[in-house]
Amino acid sequence: MECAGKGRGTRCTGSATRRCGRCGVVAYCSVDHQVKHWNDHKDECKRFELQMERIDALNEFPFTFSEEATVQLCQKQESRCSFLSKRAIHKVGMWFYECPCGEAATSYNFSRLNDGWVLPRLLCPCSEPLSPITKRLHSWKDYYDWRCIPLHSPAALLLHWPLTISYAVQVAGLEPLTPEFGDTLCIHYLGPEKELLQLSVFAELLALFPGVALQIEFFGPNIPEEMNGKTIHLCSFAKCLQMDCVCKSSCKDVDRNVYSNKYPRLVLKLQTGFYHDCYKDITKDCYPHLIIAPNAGIAAYSSWLPTIMNVSGIH
Repeated sequence: MECAGKGRGTRCTGSATRRCGRCGVVAYCSVDHQVKHWNDHKDECKRFELQMERIDALNEFPFTFSEEATVQLCQKQESRCSFLSKRAIHKVGMWFYECPCGEAATSYNFSRLNDGWVLPRLLCPCSEPLSPITKRLHSWKDYYDWRCIPLHSPAALLLHWPLTISYAVQVAGLEPLTPEFGDTLCIHYLGPEKELLQLSVFAELLALFPGVALQIEFFGPNIPEEMNGKTIHLCSFAKCLQMDCVCKSSCKDVDRNVYSNKYPRLVLKLQTGFYHDCYKDITKDCYPHLIIAPNAGIAAYSSWLPTIMNVSGIH
C-alpha cells in the first residue's frame, strides 16, 4: 500500500506500515506524514470507519472471492504460483497474468485475446449451458452447479469478473432482463487492470444474460494507447483444452447466430484515460445502465473522488 501522505514535502522513509488508528484504511510511512495528511484525511476518516464496520457484509459479496474453489490460496497455505503449477496452468493462456511472474498489464498483447482456459472441458464453461438460468445465482456453488463444474475447478479465479457484473446488475435492480430491455444493455467498467489480459472470460456474460445484447465500455489509464478506441466482438466462449469439444467451432460459425436470441452480440470497447476526463462526452447522448469499478478499493477513495463526484451527477 502506498503512503497516503506521499508528496507532503519530504520523501517517504520506508514502507507504509503505519495505519490510521481510527479507520484502519489508509497507511503511512511515518508519524510525520500521518500528521501532515490529517487535514486532508479527517473528513473521510469517519466515513471510512463506518464502512470498515460493515466489512463483513462487504465480504459477503458473492462473486468477489472464490474460497470454495481456491481454499489453499484463501487460507494462504500455498503461493499462487504453486497453486497454478499443480494444475498445469502456470503462465499459460489467460492464467499467464494470475501470478507475480506473469507479464504486466502494460505489455498488452492483442493476439492473446483468443487465449483459452487451458483446462479440460469438465473444469470450465467453454460452451453454452445445458439449461437456462431459472433462479438468481447467490454463490459460487449456485453457479458451479448450474454450469455443471466441480467446485475444485480453479475457474473462479477468472470468472469473478463476469459474475461480479451479473451480481451488480441484480443489485442495481435491472432485472428481469429480456431482449426487449432496449437496443443494448450498456455498462461502463472503470479502472480495469489485469482483466484487460483476460477479456475472453467476459464471454461468459453470453450465458449469464441469454438473449440480451451487451456493450461493456472499459475506461482506465492502464489501457495501452495502442488499444485506445478498439472494439472487440466476443461471439464464443473461451475454449477448453480438448480438440473434439464443441467450443472449437470457429467464431465465424457462431457469428451466424449473433443476431438471434440465442447468441446476442457482446461488444467490448476500450478507452484510455480517466473516466472523469471524458464522461461528459460519452454520456452526452445516452447514459449507461450501470457503472462499475471492481478494482476501486476503499483505500483508493481519494484518487477516485473526481470520478465519484461526476458519476453522482448522472441520473
